[in-house]
Amino acid sequence: MALLRLVLNIIWLFVAGFWLAIGYVIAGIICCVLIVTIPFGVASFRMAGYAFWPFGRDLVRRRGAGGGSTALNVIWVIVAGWWLTIGHITTALGLAVTIIGLPMAWASLKMIPIALAPFGNEVVSSGRPREPWQF
Repeated sequence: MALLRLVLNIIWLFVAGFWLAIGYVIAGIICCVLIVTIPFGVASFRMAGYAFWPFGRDLVRRRGAGGGSTALNVIWVIVAGWWLTIGHITTALGLAVTIIGLPMAWASLKMIPIALAPFGNEVVSSGRPREPWQF
């Protein structure tokens, strides 16, 4: 299973991961221009790592995430989340053309929740046990 994840991650890196990660890094750099938006930049850099190497990792809700993370997520969607989501959808459509690209298209679609709501979520290793309330 680990070998399959490695192979999928390497293929992903060449067909989509590099460019999606670059998109997140650009968004992070833009967000770090102002002191007020530095938390958005840090979240964007964290998401770039997930976009770069997604197989073998999952998105889970962070314990204790409340109203503050919801407010930050609303601002994030307006500032950068919508165009990163469009990038994931476009990438998924392009990858779904071939049978080999289907797992990678699914990985791109799997990243949409974190592209829309990076605050209050975290990326964890797939082997980590999750509680029932987490997605």
